[in-house]
Amino acid sequence: MNPAVQWITLLYMIAAGAAMGLAFDSYRVLSLKLRFPGWLNAVLDILYWLASALIVFRLLYAGNQGQLRFYALLGLFAGVWAYFLIFSVTVQKFVVMLIQTVERIWKLLMKLLGILIGMPLMWIWRLARGILRLLGRILAFILKLLVRLTKPLWIFPVRWLTPAYHRLLRSAPLTKLTHFIAAKRKR
Repeated sequence: MNPAVQWITLLYMIAAGAAMGLAFDSYRVLSLKLRFPGWLNAVLDILYWLASALIVFRLLYAGNQGQLRFYALLGLFAGVWAYFLIFSVTVQKFVVMLIQTVERIWKLLMKLLGILIGMPLMWIWRLARGILRLLGRILAFILKLLVRLTKPLWIFPVRWLTPAYHRLLRSAPLTKLTHFIAAKRKR
């Protein structure tokens, strides 16, 4: 293996270490800011390490056909160390700022949707409710008017039939029938 391939592999591993540090910082800030449940943090940790391992071995394969040498591990460690020494604080602040920006845009979007969609729907709902109340009151007024106008037509037959109805309820055959049904139900 010539020195050019070794240097390329070393540079790939330094870049992979820095990428691992960047991904770890971003993931850590997101999980703290969004407060993921414990089980989801465990799943995301496993996914982070699987993705990191795949990226490292892919770069290692691209650099020197997958031969794992000491300088490759040293380059990976140097990349992570340099990232945390130089860029970690800046990236954390950037990710927090990015999260806050997304939250503000989301709130603005929800407010805009509430104004553009929610308010007209609320107005339509209030208008429909008002129209239904008005129609209900008009219908109640018409029914009351009809009851008052037709009262002479139905009140007199009711007064004439009420004594006959009460006599029918007190009659012997109907009383026997109700006692018979009640006795059957008890069995």
